[in-house]
Amino acid sequence: MSAGSVAHDIDNDAIVQALQNVADAQTHGNAPVLYAALDHALAHTVGHTLFTILAYDPVTSESARIYSNMPEPYPTGAKKPLAGGPWVDIVLKRGESYIGRTRDDLASVFADHELIASLGCESVLNVPVRWRGQTLASLNLLHTQNWYRQDQVPLARAFAQFVLPALLDPQTA
Repeated sequence: MSAGSVAHDIDNDAIVQALQNVADAQTHGNAPVLYAALDHALAHTVGHTLFTILAYDPVTSESARIYSNMPEPYPTGAKKPLAGGPWVDIVLKRGESYIGRTRDDLASVFADHELIASLGCESVLNVPVRWRGQTLASLNLLHTQNWYRQDQVPLARAFAQFVLPALLDPQTA
């Protein structure tokens, strides 16, 4: 099953297996292995076409892409300054997930919305990774129009927290 063909509804056994696979990957202490396991697990549970992880630096107000399943259009290591706005308030400051369901939603918050659309993505689910009340990173899942729903957020948030040890220990990269 490809990431783009995942059904919206999955059974509990698939969720448990995906969580177990990510937990097993986390035990290796190797961030790339963990990120790839998260990519696979999220593709087969929540679903995505494009998946990236962005780390945030509150001191420099920059984000850095630390994982991408599409490294050509979205390479790792790329940094960009954070602009203000509702998305920053929701995801970074309040630590809440953001769902954009249409191309117009993406255009209202992402400067690269045309590139996103060219990849067949018209919806987004951004999930913060939090520690001690601060957002350290976000998991960014993008898919076809109207793919993401509010009932997918709890599972995506559970997966997001698996990133935390890799963020706190730079030796894992």
